[in-house]
Amino acid sequence: MIYFDSDYMEGAHPEVMHRLMKTNLEHTVGYGEDPYSAHARQLIREACQAPEALVQFLIGGTQTNATVIDALLLRHQGVLAAETAHINVHESGAVEHSGHKVLTLPSHGGKVAPDEVELYITTFYSDDTYPHMVAPGMLYITQPTELGSIYSLAELESLSDICHRHHIPLYLDGARLGYGLMAEGADFTLADIARLCDVFYIGGTKVGALFGEAVVAPHPERLPYFFELVKQHGALLAKGRLQGIQFETLFTDSLYQRIARHAVEQALRIRDAFVARGIRVAFPSPTNQQFFVLPNTLMDRMRQEVSFENWGPRGADETTVRFVTSWATTPEDVEHLIDLI
Repeated sequence: MIYFDSDYMEGAHPEVMHRLMKTNLEHTVGYGEDPYSAHARQLIREACQAPEALVQFLIGGTQTNATVIDALLLRHQGVLAAETAHINVHESGAVEHSGHKVLTLPSHGGKVAPDEVELYITTFYSDDTYPHMVAPGMLYITQPTELGSIYSLAELESLSDICHRHHIPLYLDGARLGYGLMAEGADFTLADIARLCDVFYIGGTKVGALFGEAVVAPHPERLPYFFELVKQHGALLAKGRLQGIQFETLFTDSLYQRIARHAVEQALRIRDAFVARGIRVAFPSPTNQQFFVLPNTLMDRMRQEVSFENWGPRGADETTVRFVTSWATTPEDVEHLIDLI
């Protein structure tokens, strides 16, 4: 069986595993106060061109989103997000559990439209009864989105401008950020994200690490007492050096970018092969996630040898499905998939 279900089905990149094994019996202090974590933070600051940035390692994506959103919002505020956003659809109400409402906006291929963000905020404050309602206290976006699309640099600049004019933070979920940076046609860099976002995170779980995400706040005053809040949310790892070593490895010799580029290249091979055989693309994506509408007969035959996800309920005659590549996807696996279709 060949698996294209998601990008966290394997362990970690061999270079990450090698570094973890090599340092396994060393004794260091806990909670990310070790030299490896300090060096990893410095490498991330350099990559983001944000020398003063706060960099905090957390365990997983849902914990990261819930913790950062809780840190950025006041008690009466909610978070603006696309209706397809991960925090709205696939996190079991983690944000609401922390006491904050997800305020949904229309999804345009997974993205929010700047003019609709502007309209929501201005309409909210033009209502005389707004003190009785949940206020839009921040904007959440993902790069890439849940549907594999990416925001252009111009879109990011527009969203950043709107948020800052209205004095709300812009937070970017980067669970798959490596694949977005290496996406076909991407015109933004880590430095651009650090310049435009108040807080973002660099995903490790889905991009070569065993686990772990790196939260970056270019201006640390945006996240006061963040360490304590991470602890409160149960997202602080006692053996913090395990995260530091992983991110130190990923941000040495451009490993993070190299392995992400490989995944995107394999995904685009899959896309081109499906399109060449007349299979309809469900959502255009230049990243490692590819979505197609498959006839059920073809889907059922393929599932005898290949594992992939339905994206929604099974249809009567055809079904939308998702194929995801990762740093570990081999050209041979992709070749086998192409032969099947």
